[in-house]
Amino acid sequence: MRRGTLVALCAAGLGAFGIAITAFSPMDAQAQPAQQPLDSDPDAGKVLYAENCAACHGANLEGQPDWRTPDEDGVLPAPPHDQTGHTWHHGDALLFDYTKRGGQAALETRGVSGFSSGMPGFEDSLSDQQIWDILAFIKSTWPDRIREMQATRTTGEQMQGGS
Repeated sequence: MRRGTLVALCAAGLGAFGIAITAFSPMDAQAQPAQQPLDSDPDAGKVLYAENCAACHGANLEGQPDWRTPDEDGVLPAPPHDQTGHTWHHGDALLFDYTKRGGQAALETRGVSGFSSGMPGFEDSLSDQQIWDILAFIKSTWPDRIREMQATRTTGEQMQGGS
């Protein structure tokens, strides 16, 4: 690949990344934790994931079949949380908020409309620490490179006002 083409592709990718971060940055930073707490417990999160998430997202984080194709109501099936999905494309504050308040509320807070999310909120059944533990478990299954990219998204989210 020619150097000029590669530079153009990288610039386009970084521009799209900036747009995505802006679209998914929290509007109410005080209600959002900034990032994964250091005391998160992936072992506890594995148990909690099995009890609360695996029914939709799969016992092995594989998601539902055809997760990129909306159902008849326009709702996407549950995506995988392993490296093949898009969970790692989002920063910690969005992942936490999406889990706590549910997909629809988390996206509406960020000004995203016209998207129907089937993700329910767990604020009435899981504590903040339990949500962070589940997220720690999910992240623990990703290769180092994916974890590093997700950490970059968290940093970008914070720079955009995500706490």
